[in-house]
Amino acid sequence: GPHVFQVEVASTPSQRQRGLMGRTHLAADGGMLFVFEQPGRHCFWMRDTLLPLSVAFIDPAGRIASLADMQPRSDTLHCSDQNVRHALEVRQGEFRRRGIAPRARVDGLPR
Repeated sequence: GPHVFQVEVASTPSQRQRGLMGRTHLAADGGMLFVFEQPGRHCFWMRDTLLPLSVAFIDPAGRIASLADMQPRSDTLHCSDQNVRHALEVRQGEFRRRGIAPRARVDGLPR
C-alpha cells in the first residue's frame, strides 16, 4: 500500500554532503531524499550522523534497487549495486516496519 514520508530534499553537492549530520531526532515519517544530477553508483557513510538510518537506493525508473541499514558515526560505505538517481534516508528499520522492499515503486520524485 501507499506510504508517505515528509522529506527534505538534498539536491546540491553541499546539501548532499551535509545530509542528516548532527541531527538528534527524525520523525517516523521523516527523512531526506538525495537527488543526483546523473544516475550512478552512489555511496553513503555516517561519519558525523548521530542517528541510525536506513537508505533506499532508487533507480532512474523510480523503483527501489536496494536497501541498507547504516550505523551512526561509522565510516563504513554503503553503496548502490546499480546505477541510481535518488536515495532516501529514513529512521533505521522504517522500511522494514512498513513492508517496503526492493522493487517497490517510489512516486513523487523530482526529475
